Amino acid sequence: MTQNSQHPTATNVGERHVQNVLGTSERASRFYRDQMLDHLNPAMRDFVAEQEMLFIATSDSRGECDSSFRCGPPGFVHVIDDRTLAYPEYRGNGVFASVGNIAQNPHIGLMFLDFFRHRIGLHVNGRARLVEDERLREHVPDLPLPQIPGQKALMWIVVEVEEAYIHCRKHIPQLHKGSSEESWGTDDTLRKGGDFFGAKRDGEYWRARGTEAPNG
Repeated sequence: MTQNSQHPTATNVGERHVQNVLGTSERASRFYRDQMLDHLNPAMRDFVAEQEMLFIATSDSRGECDSSFRCGPPGFVHVIDDRTLAYPEYRGNGVFASVGNIAQNPHIGLMFLDFFRHRIGLHVNGRARLVEDERLREHVPDLPLPQIPGQKALMWIVVEVEEAYIHCRKHIPQLHKGSSEESWGTDDTLRKGGDFFGAKRDGEYWRARGTEAPNG
């Protein structure tokens, strides 16, 4: 998609082709006109500031995709201005799949979903860059500070907004929050989930047999 001063306009050939085949072109055009912005309006900025969860999509230079999840206290995703936001990279498994992709390909998709209060979602698509914590704080003095031990950002992902639009609530379930004990920065295997899906166990089994796991 491309953008003008007010609203992005869909030019993706595949997107338009499917709309034509399924007869949704007129409905899609209304959506582009009425719901898509190239910036964050005040309601979107307030919404982002309330969120504790973020889903992100990135891809490498070959287009190989990765999706991931981020969370933190309300406001952990910081709106710098109506065209810029930033989210922290906390200590994780050390793989840095998303960060590695961004280093090769700046395109990023963000999905904010509110399951608890508004039951609504917000898409934000744009271009990302990696910025060190100390460097970003020099320019953004109101950047959030860690609230609990282990929550210090290793770096920040700064996103230049190109598209922002609603995700409708009709298929978003209403959830209720439970209590949980956060383990920010821990390397304790069990507190991180252990081998929940048995991947380590399976790998050890096939390595012991001197072969690779079968496909499918």
